[in-house]
Amino acid sequence: MSEPWHEPMRAALAEARAALATGDVPIGAVVLDADGTVLSTGHNVREAEADPTGHAEVVALRAAARTRGGWRLDGCTLVVTLEPCTMCAGAAVLARVARVVFAAYDDKAGAVGSLWDVVRDRRLNHRPEVVTGVLAEESSALLLAFFAGHR
Repeated sequence: MSEPWHEPMRAALAEARAALATGDVPIGAVVLDADGTVLSTGHNVREAEADPTGHAEVVALRAAARTRGGWRLDGCTLVVTLEPCTMCAGAAVLARVARVVFAAYDDKAGAVGSLWDVVRDRRLNHRPEVVTGVLAEESSALLLAFFAGHR
């Protein structure tokens, strides 16, 4: 089931590697339209732009909305290398993405099943489909190498 997501996840992993150049945590994201065409990409820019909201998902969602000319990303898929945090999961819900695909779980801050499950909360007006574990080992290895060098 996850194989259709390998190519966009590889693009997200390339974005994650781009974050390394600025000292940011290597997390990358891609937004696809309903046909699978890439609308936008993004990577963490918190350090580079001194922006606490500069998470890969937010960067990619903002760029996709600009590309589309509106904030509603109906039918779109958010592909990300790490399970979204509460802010990013909330942004995905509010943007109305159809699907969230992620690689590795984040046991410390994940909000798509680990600590919280924002995207499947029945109290919210939109609940995207969730696909997990796509190229999780590659994403985890990149993150582990980054944090090993920072401890």
